[in-house]
Amino acid sequence: MSGFRGLTKLTKLTGLAKLTGLTGLTGFTGFVLRRTVGVVVTLFAISVIVYVVFYVTPGNVAQITCGPRCSPAQVQQVAEQLHLNDPLYTRYWHFLQGLVAGQDYSTGASVQHCSAPCLGLSYQSDQQVTELILAKLPVSLSLVLGAMVLWLILGVGTGVLSAWRRGRLTERLLTGVTLAGVATPVFVIGLVLMIVVCGQLQLLPFPQYVAFTDDPEQWAWNLLLPWLSLALIEAAAFARLTRASMLETLAEDHIRTFRAYGVGERSVIGRHALRGALAPVIALNANNFGGAVGGAVLTETLFGLPGIGQELVHAVNVVDLPVVVGMVLVIGFFVVVANAVADVLYAVADRRVVLA
Repeated sequence: MSGFRGLTKLTKLTGLAKLTGLTGLTGFTGFVLRRTVGVVVTLFAISVIVYVVFYVTPGNVAQITCGPRCSPAQVQQVAEQLHLNDPLYTRYWHFLQGLVAGQDYSTGASVQHCSAPCLGLSYQSDQQVTELILAKLPVSLSLVLGAMVLWLILGVGTGVLSAWRRGRLTERLLTGVTLAGVATPVFVIGLVLMIVVCGQLQLLPFPQYVAFTDDPEQWAWNLLLPWLSLALIEAAAFARLTRASMLETLAEDHIRTFRAYGVGERSVIGRHALRGALAPVIALNANNFGGAVGGAVLTETLFGLPGIGQELVHAVNVVDLPVVVGMVLVIGFFVVVANAVADVLYAVADRRVVLA
């Protein structure tokens, strides 16, 4: 995921702003427009890199894409569909055209139309990759969004409390807990929670994904343990970052001024220090959310959740190249968009960012 996060720095290049003619736009609206253009350019760069990495490789790409059981005629058909005999720029143009306008695939005697955004056709299951991802995406989003709420509440709350009670027993205990959380693998926490909560105490059923539209209550109950497992790991990192940011903010001159004027400690912490310390938390949350959409493989596998992470592992195991490419593009999309949203929220928290 670090490669995707590095690409998001394209949104901050001065040359990009000059090329798009957005340097004259000022204020918050101009800031949002520049970030939007940056997102589009970054996504285009990701599509180029992903295509080159997966489709411009040594070996018979058509054979790899089609699978080991394909006949020579089927391999030739795949090569024609992917335009592998054309020049590189022509091949990429057809790939990009499928993303924007869709394309047709010949499946034996029939022709299957893949609507935009077309991510290809799985030659293992004869299913459109877009449909396959859309079927798995609600599971991953349900897991990550619920866990994100918990890791922000637990992590930020613990970090603020640690900074507020600095040097006291409370801080030492919380620091020890967060260090243990960072060092503990998610599958260990998940297994312990299932054994204790589901097995011994029988407070919750063993997780089994239920769609939110079918039964919202069962959806939440069945995802509570996966949320906790993922959130406890992430909350430890947020607690450490929040504590460090709070201590840095509390040492600034304006905080000392508020205290000198007799402003209450709760007001200083909640209204002034916390807002100044939220900027790095927002950035970390964007990175974690974007990466967790496709990276929560252990959590999904442990609890049997049929999400994107688990599907990506299966596609790699069976060498289903179009599915792998489609999944990587979708994960990259979430990483880039999450970082763009973080930039906007960062500017809301600190208006000085708009002037940068």
